[in-house]
This record gives sequence, structure tokens and C-alpha cells, in this order.
Amino acid sequence: MSERTYFYARVSSTEQNLDRQLDAFRKLGAEEKYIFTDKASGKDLNRDNYLLLRNNILRPGDTLVVKSLDRLSRNKLDIKNELEYYRRNGIRVKIIDLPTTMGEHSGEEWIIDMVNNIILEVLSAFAEQERTEIKNRQAEGIAIAKAQGVKFGRPLYKLPDNWAEVYTKWKTKEITVTDAIEQLGMKRTTFYKYTKKYEEDIKRNIPGT
Repeated sequence: MSERTYFYARVSSTEQNLDRQLDAFRKLGAEEKYIFTDKASGKDLNRDNYLLLRNNILRPGDTLVVKSLDRLSRNKLDIKNELEYYRRNGIRVKIIDLPTTMGEHSGEEWIIDMVNNIILEVLSAFAEQERTEIKNRQAEGIAIAKAQGVKFGRPLYKLPDNWAEVYTKWKTKEITVTDAIEQLGMKRTTFYKYTKKYEEDIKRNIPGT
């Protein structure tokens, strides 16, 4: 049975740095080859190095160390599923910011597991609650911005006044695409993009199509 200790660190964007987490790992004696990192959102588990570590490297008897619980994920259900996965596979999870999980007490493992399960569940709920609050603040901010006239999303395309006439002539091969884009005053790529949207709109409005 493997008994290696691996370390995982994550920040949400490339602009953030991993130094605080890595320093904490090194104080525990972590070797660089056992440290895995990602710069990706914690909203889900779709992170290259985390999945590599989880699915291909960690073995029964190993230990996974993270600085804080939300480095695994910010989603409560994901956290619970991950902790259950590691438990089923005999992989211990240690959280540096949760000292209870860091101890080594031979013969008292069941006590540690019981306490850790309670604390981890509470912290999982807090992590999910924090993410919900962030989403609510974002929604409130968007609502206020919209009320002030700020527009979000991609702008709707606006066809030139002579579009229908020119499009029909081009479609019936009365004129070439070069003639069409010249009469419409747009680039070739824009013409084809608008044509696609225009034809999709027509199809959506024809009964039975």
C-alpha cells in the first residue's frame, strides 16, 4: 500500500499567485515533485492537475494536503463527493487551516474521523454559502447596472436598410457576392455572418420548419 503525501494548491485566476499555499506546504517538508497546482476557478472540478492527481496518482494509503477546504472546490456537493471518494479509496485528506485534520494519533483514528466529519461538513456548508452570497451580490450589481442603462451581452445585429433587396438579388444570382458587399458597405466575413443569422431567423419563423 502506498503511503505518500501529495499537496494540492489552487488560485482562481492567472493574476493570483500560489505563494501562500506553497509556503505552507514547504513548512511541512513538501518536496516539489509532490506538489500539484492549478490556476482555475473552484466552481467545479474541471481542473487539469487536480484531476491528474485525483484519478491517476493518489493511491490507497496516500495523504492529500490542501491549505484550506475551498481549494478543493467552492461547491458544497462537490466537496462532499470528493471527501467521500477519498474516504472510500483509503486516501486521507489533511487541511492545514483545520488543525484537527493534521494530527497523528495511533489508535484514536475513529475519534479523529468523527470530529473531522462534523467539522468538514460545517466548513463545506460555509464554502457553498460564500459562493451563493457572491452570486447574489453579482446579480444585485447587474440589476443595478441594468437599471442605470448599462447593457450586457453581445449586441444584436442590425441589418442595413437595403439588406432584403440586395440579399434577394444575391440569392437569385442576379449579383455576385462582391457586388452585394459593395452595395451593403460591409466586409465579406460580416456579410456571410449576417446571412447565416438572417436565414436562421427566417427558418425559425416559417411554420412547420
